[in-house]
Amino acid sequence: MASHAQEQILIGLCDGELDSKRYQSSYLTNKVGGQPDWFPVISRQSPRCRRCAALLTHVVQVYCPLDSSPYHRNLHLFACPGTDCSGRSESWTVLRSQGLESEMAAAQPASRDAPPQEAALLTTDWCDTADDWGMEGEDGDDGWGGGLKKESQVQEEVKENPTGNTTDISSRLQDLSLEESQEEIPVFSPFFISVVEESDLFGEDDLKHAQELLREYEKREGVAVGELQGSGDGGGEEKYEKTRARHGDAIFSRFMKKISLCPQQILRYCHGGKPLFISEPPSNMAQLFSACSSCGGPRTFELQLMPALVSLLQRKDSNVEVEFGTVLVYTCANSCWAAGSHSAVEEFCFVQADPDQQLFK
Repeated sequence: MASHAQEQILIGLCDGELDSKRYQSSYLTNKVGGQPDWFPVISRQSPRCRRCAALLTHVVQVYCPLDSSPYHRNLHLFACPGTDCSGRSESWTVLRSQGLESEMAAAQPASRDAPPQEAALLTTDWCDTADDWGMEGEDGDDGWGGGLKKESQVQEEVKENPTGNTTDISSRLQDLSLEESQEEIPVFSPFFISVVEESDLFGEDDLKHAQELLREYEKREGVAVGELQGSGDGGGEEKYEKTRARHGDAIFSRFMKKISLCPQQILRYCHGGKPLFISEPPSNMAQLFSACSSCGGPRTFELQLMPALVSLLQRKDSNVEVEFGTVLVYTCANSCWAAGSHSAVEEFCFVQADPDQQLFK
């Protein structure tokens, strides 16, 4: 990515339930929960908890190709739904997978006539080459990013190739292993993730509302965290008074200040940027994520999950729930990938607990 793109912060928001009867998600879909959509060239993987050895539940899928790279690129985050494992870094796994367009076509030739990966309505790219959301596309789209199709277009494609779904279902069934069929993997209800630039949130009305929320928070917590001020580039000036918060955590106060403009955000993305810590990170944090497990090169921050996501991570048929404050993901700075590889690369995942869970209930 170019340097200006690295500084751009993208905010992920829940954009409605992903109804599998109406929409077929694919590796191009940004989503919460559901089953992971692997690239055709990547073998299916089912990571286990390093603490209790249980199969992990799929939490988030992000389609995030990098600028000037020929690869499609996905990140999948998994977590252990066990009560004793909730909020522990060793109970989370993040997998990065990549694939060339030519490899995709060779691995799934039937997709030439009816590409199901373009069927999801409310998805977007996380790279700086995505279409401008404020402009209409050349093909008459509604400005929600490249690769999207309206429902009428999707229905027309299905008519042209009614066997597309059958082929996809058959391929998935072939991937099932005997071990997994005997052990149930909890599945969270799927939701679309839509994306907005954080700088776009600093409109006059939004800023006024954010200031009101900030004053309410300061009064409730007995802490002054300064004012949010819109700047020419849409960012917020960092005025931070180190008044001791009621809970005794100045870092948490800064965290709350930063997300007060959009408390419903479930994900923050900034490849090569800086994470937003919810509590004091360990002193050896840099050493923890420094080396890529695949090539040995340096890692860089890419995204983090936010507290508002917790309420979405539930199963309709059980009380399974994953608790956390924020989940930080660091990936290989070079996004290394061996040509012809069929296995995803494990990246570094660090979980911070919420120091005051009640604020997000």
